[in-house]
Amino acid sequence: MHRTRPILLTTALLVVPMLLIGCANAHNPNDPLEPLNRSVYKFNDTVDKAVIKPVAQGYNTVMPAVGKTMLSNFFSNLDDVVVTANDLLQFKFVQGFSDGMRVLVNTTIGVFGLIDVASTGELKKHNEDFGQTMGKWGVGNGPYLVLPILGPSTLRDSAGLYIDGYPSPMYQIKHMRTRNQAYLVRGLNRRAELLDQEKVLDEAMLDPYEFMRDSYLLYRRNLVYDGNPPRTRYDDDEDTSKP
Repeated sequence: MHRTRPILLTTALLVVPMLLIGCANAHNPNDPLEPLNRSVYKFNDTVDKAVIKPVAQGYNTVMPAVGKTMLSNFFSNLDDVVVTANDLLQFKFVQGFSDGMRVLVNTTIGVFGLIDVASTGELKKHNEDFGQTMGKWGVGNGPYLVLPILGPSTLRDSAGLYIDGYPSPMYQIKHMRTRNQAYLVRGLNRRAELLDQEKVLDEAMLDPYEFMRDSYLLYRRNLVYDGNPPRTRYDDDEDTSKP
């Protein structure tokens, strides 16, 4: 699913405790393109501070809370179509049925997804995309990448982002101007949702680039393994097989 800098702030916030413990290790072998990535990161940060964040602040001021909630629900319902497709590709048939029912219930009873009726029952929200699907199939991350405007990614997740566009209902909108406006509104709504949460990043005594990178990689690893990633073994670990 399409990710922007605001979305990636969420991934960072989810793994803050892990990063505070492991921040002493500055070099990351998964980031061989670090000089280029840092340049793109600075570009994205400049654009965000100059344009995207001020617009999001204005949007946050004028848009009623109920309106923002309904927009978030609407775009979340569209994303559930992609989630369902990836459930099936990962052979998660029970979860796929649940997510498919979410789309049906929220699109009908929830008035085109404006009201998240499904979450009030047993149909809980899941997060699946083609990057995760490829990870399930054994495809490695590849090098870490920072994409212009879209932000942190990897070679695998960048390919997944492209593939996920095809089943997305927003991609099916034939009128280009309408489709682009829909993407802009979704991104703006997500950016506004994180205006308060990003203060954690601003106050963190860490390199923002490394913080975002390591947060993203840890979060994506956690998603691929459904919250239970295998333990990473280090060279200096004790051999527990020995008495």
